[in-house]
Amino acid sequence: MLYLIIEHFRDGDPVPVYRRLRDEGRLMPHDLRYVASWVTDDFRCCFQIMECDDRALLTQWMARWDDLVEFEVIPVVTSAEAVATLAPRL
Repeated sequence: MLYLIIEHFRDGDPVPVYRRLRDEGRLMPHDLRYVASWVTDDFRCCFQIMECDDRALLTQWMARWDDLVEFEVIPVVTSAEAVATLAPRL
């Protein structure tokens, strides 16, 4: 399953997040996969695509960052999967 993770840096400050990332890495459980990410040009928010079969892995990962980040989690599918799912209704 793919998830769009929206990270709001606490107090709008990305420095503590990037410092921890530099010093400790992504702190992800083994079966959680980072796909890609984008950061807003004001450095207040990050959008990530993560992938895993067990939603609990996301919860574990977010717990390691929740002192620095507020999270929104949105399950998503690829455009190709959306087309395939909706094709019979078109």
